Amino acid sequence: MIKPGNISQFIKASSQVVGSNIKPLGPAAVISKREVTKTPVLLLTSYSMSQRTPTGRVSISSGPTTPTQVRFAHTDITVPDFSDYRRDDVQKPNVRSSDSEDSRKNFTYLMVGASTIGGAYASKALVTQFVSSMSASADVLALAKIEIKLSDIPEGKSVTFKWRGKPLFIRHRTAEEIETERTVSVGTLRDPQHDHERTQKPEWLIVLGVCTHLGCVPIANAGDFGGYYCPCHGSHYDSSGRIRKGPAPLNLEVPAYIFPDDDTLVVG
Repeated sequence: MIKPGNISQFIKASSQVVGSNIKPLGPAAVISKREVTKTPVLLLTSYSMSQRTPTGRVSISSGPTTPTQVRFAHTDITVPDFSDYRRDDVQKPNVRSSDSEDSRKNFTYLMVGASTIGGAYASKALVTQFVSSMSASADVLALAKIEIKLSDIPEGKSVTFKWRGKPLFIRHRTAEEIETERTVSVGTLRDPQHDHERTQKPEWLIVLGVCTHLGCVPIANAGDFGGYYCPCHGSHYDSSGRIRKGPAPLNLEVPAYIFPDDDTLVVG
């Protein structure tokens, strides 16, 4: 039995070089020596270099606090000329823009003023058009006035016309009626008015035939005072259209009218 400590006496090593008949396929390559350019030692300062090439110029900047930049400037690119679009007072590159502020302010003020005037005229036209659209139509305006021939109304009679959708009473009063209404004491009336305040010509009384109580139509030549009578609630008016008895609070309304001549009446 072999002990582990004595195993080295049984192990031996040997080496031997054996020849071979294999020939190389070609001659061995000869590597020529090259000069190795040493990397220059750069100081811890920024530097830049520039080199012109056939197509332009290359510019390189580097440094410990400056990122490396490589710029290639094309010399075949031309800058467009905008001189035709610039104002005359800023054509020169050495002229400050503040020197032309006055002319620019004047142009700005001119444009703002012109815009304001144009906006005002446009607003006026719009408002005028809007207001005109709400005005009465031609057929309504045609009924705004009514012309009456007075010679067709005999003395002592009351004629009813339609004006603006309301009854219009025209009364040709007699001299007796005129005298009676002018002698009435105004202090006794509910709605005090003199007779001459309600007529332009004493013989003609023009009033609206609408009762001032609830809008009923009174009856002409009727009532306790010989003027107008409203049978709905018992209002009595005299020959001047003044309320004398009943619930009506006011006199009959006198519309606007004129006498273009002695035989014509225009109401409205």
